[in-house]
Amino acid sequence: MSVTVAKNAGFCFGVKRATDRLEEALCEAREGERICTLGHLIHNETYNESLRRRGVETVGVAQLEALAASADEAHPVTVLVRAHGCTKETDELLRRLSEENAHFRWIDCTCPYVKKIHRIAQENSAEENAFLLMGTRDHPEVVGIMSYFEGDKIVAADADELEMLIGQHQEGILHKKTPVMAAQTTLNLGNWQRSQKIVKKVFTNAVIFDTICNVTEQRQTEAAELAARCDFIVVIGGKESSNTAKLYEICQRHCARTLWITAAAELDPNVARGAKNIGIVAGASTPSEEIQEVYKTMSEMKENFEEMLESQCLTLNTGDVVTGTVTFVSDAELQLDLGTSVTGYIKADQVSNDPAFSLTENFHVGDSVEAFVIRVSDVEGIAELSKKRADADKNWQVIVNACEEKTVLEGKVAEAVKGGVVIYCNANRVFIPASQTGVPKDGDLATLVGETVSFKVIEVKPGKKAIGSIRVVLREARRAQEADFWAGIEVGKTYTGKVKSMTSYGAFVDLGGVDGMVHLTELSWKHIKNPAEVVSVGDEITVFVKSFDPEKKRISLGYKTEETNPWNIFKSRYVVGDIASVKIVSMMPFGAFAEIIDGVDGLIHISQIAMQRIAKPADILEIGQIVDARIIDIDDEKQKVSLSIRSLLEEIAAAEGEAAEAEVAEEAAPAEDAE
Repeated sequence: MSVTVAKNAGFCFGVKRATDRLEEALCEAREGERICTLGHLIHNETYNESLRRRGVETVGVAQLEALAASADEAHPVTVLVRAHGCTKETDELLRRLSEENAHFRWIDCTCPYVKKIHRIAQENSAEENAFLLMGTRDHPEVVGIMSYFEGDKIVAADADELEMLIGQHQEGILHKKTPVMAAQTTLNLGNWQRSQKIVKKVFTNAVIFDTICNVTEQRQTEAAELAARCDFIVVIGGKESSNTAKLYEICQRHCARTLWITAAAELDPNVARGAKNIGIVAGASTPSEEIQEVYKTMSEMKENFEEMLESQCLTLNTGDVVTGTVTFVSDAELQLDLGTSVTGYIKADQVSNDPAFSLTENFHVGDSVEAFVIRVSDVEGIAELSKKRADADKNWQVIVNACEEKTVLEGKVAEAVKGGVVIYCNANRVFIPASQTGVPKDGDLATLVGETVSFKVIEVKPGKKAIGSIRVVLREARRAQEADFWAGIEVGKTYTGKVKSMTSYGAFVDLGGVDGMVHLTELSWKHIKNPAEVVSVGDEITVFVKSFDPEKKRISLGYKTEETNPWNIFKSRYVVGDIASVKIVSMMPFGAFAEIIDGVDGLIHISQIAMQRIAKPADILEIGQIVDARIIDIDDEKQKVSLSIRSLLEEIAAAEGEAAEAEVAEEAAPAEDAE
């Protein structure tokens, strides 16, 4: 077992500068002076706790006014701004307070790299620019940077979010202005490079500033290289530390057994059991003393482990199948008590091939596990095991029997690979060629990943290789569905189907695995030129069978019904003599056509438009005008309606004449009485 500490572990330049300035302030402090940090000076819980014990106070922006007011000659106050910096507003507040009170001073410990981004944001603040910062939205460094740009601005955590935001702002600020792009100093280098490619591809006018700290780049590169050659990695740093979080992500990608701790006290004596090469990586806010303590602890574990191995003998052999009791579970591995002098462990990839399979959700301490012995190490005192191998041996016969008996199996699609997809069934890998997936040619096979599908094993090859087909099961299901459909179809039967496609002469409807066609003339009682005037692809509609031919697999469907026939609706509402409110839709020399209801028009003959003779309908009426008209005739056979405005006008005139006569008679009555 070897233990290696990364060369760039621990305080970076900016953090070292901040902690040195604090130490100077503590050494120079007068009696009665209060030393405060605006927020935690760095993101390291252990270090911040040591400052608290030394009398350093942590204050927030809301306390600054009161602090400045309390400062006097006997009790001066010094406030240090953390390495991550502060907002422009806070900076201005500190300047004002220090100018107003000589006993209140502040020391700016902002990292120079962060200050540089402040200047970039401030100098590029302009109406024609939009600021785009890659980083963690609520991180103090990011909050501070964003405050220095006046105008439209966006924060994206990674390349995926950036792409999404660009899509959301397709017509927004990013596409109307010049994007000015920068990055949080601790941003992952790979993430930054991918983000730049996206911006350069979309915007030809983007202005990009490379603001990642070069020490951060070195630290992340070194962490990746160390993790790649180690089988156990310890990452040391505060849980609030952005750069430590990124180091943990990088190490975990290269080494499954990666542990994030804040202090040596968190290390479990058995945590690195079985590891040959151990690496130690530390965030930019981790003191060197803490790194040394972790190194010392890991080295002591190494010595104790090697002493223990010397006193143990091994009784297992490669190829054995053993049963052990789970003593430890993590997302990376299982550890087993095998009842021998060695400890068994099973890596996550030797439990299941499903990337989404969680060890901590499926196993618990005390569970019994059967596994195949891959390797026994006399030096390390461990046995490397494979549950997957034991399961595969036991369950392979299930696959063989399914192939011989043509049994339908179920499994979850684990991944899309070149030429097809992979399903794991009973711990055995089954390959489904692209042509057997049921996905159209050149379709996206990734859409199947995560789906539970039915399939058949169509071929078994030496070396426990199985070829399967989803398409066979789908085809058989479709044939059975079609057979059931044709067995039950009859003229007049109603179905609810989905509009699948449209042509100039009609719409094709999926009735459940079988298609039928609704001709253009069957879609609407009105004359239409295109099916899209009535339905759209994807619409669910109710249709009925007009005719069918099982041999040619053709079905003619109807959509319009007598209940929806406009003429029948009209007849149910109106009779001759009724008055209707109608809309003028067209005019001819002999009269005007008016819409009574949707789909039924009536003719107002030129002689029925006015009481007096007119030269043309347009002399009185106009298209779109709503008028009242009396129905004077209904020709049911020809489905024609005659309307009259004149009839109503004459009726009104007659009523007005009768009223006038009555009025004259009433006025004459008193004179006759007088005689």
